[in-house]
Amino acid sequence: MDSTRRSLAKAVSWRLVATCITAALAYLITGEAGFAAKLGLADTLLKIFIYVAHERIWNRIAFGRQKEPEYTI
Repeated sequence: MDSTRRSLAKAVSWRLVATCITAALAYLITGEAGFAAKLGLADTLLKIFIYVAHERIWNRIAFGRQKEPEYTI
């Protein structure tokens, strides 16, 4: 299971990439850099917390996990 700190680090790194994509797309559609930057920031602030919650929920679900081998001495 990932630690909360690791989940947060993954969320931040992903949001940096996603923010650039959102801002670039908004700029291509509107041609307004200020609007694109605001949209990218708003998108990031909202989704980073949603992503961390999503990761934490999935850490509680056993679907697709393999059990670690038990070692005996």
